Amino acid sequence: MSAKYFLDTNILVYSFDHAAPDKQKKAVRLIDDAMEHDAGLISSQVVQEFLNVAIKKFAVKLNRRDIHMYLEDVLLPLCAVYPTAASYTRALNMSEETGFSFYDALILVAAGEAGCRVVYSEDMQHDRCIDGVRIIDPFK
Repeated sequence: MSAKYFLDTNILVYSFDHAAPDKQKKAVRLIDDAMEHDAGLISSQVVQEFLNVAIKKFAVKLNRRDIHMYLEDVLLPLCAVYPTAASYTRALNMSEETGFSFYDALILVAAGEAGCRVVYSEDMQHDRCIDGVRIIDPFK
C-alpha cells in the first residue's frame, strides 16, 4: 500500500471550520485530492478522533445523519490503516525517542506503515522528518 500523503485529524476538522476560511479551503483541497486522485489516506485513529470532535466539539455540531454520511462518503473510503500490536510498540518507542505524544507517534507510525512519506498536520513540528515521514503544516 502506498500513498502520497497521510491526513491528520486536524485537516479534516478544518474542512468544517467556517471561522478559518483560508485553512478550510486548503483542508478541503487536500481531502478532495486524496479522494479524487487516490493521493492520500487516514487511519482508524483519525476516524475515531474526527467523529469524537464532530459530535462533541464543533461550534456548529453536525447532526447524526450528516455524521453518518461523512463517515460513509469520506472517512471510510480514506481509511486504509488499522493498528497492530507492533504499531503500538513502535508508537511507544517513537514517543519516547522524539517527545511526541503517543497519539502523534501513532499517526506517524500509521503513515510509515502505509508507505506515506508526508503527513499533513498542523499539530506537529513542521518540516521535521521521522523514520522517513516528513511532517508538513499545510497552513504555513
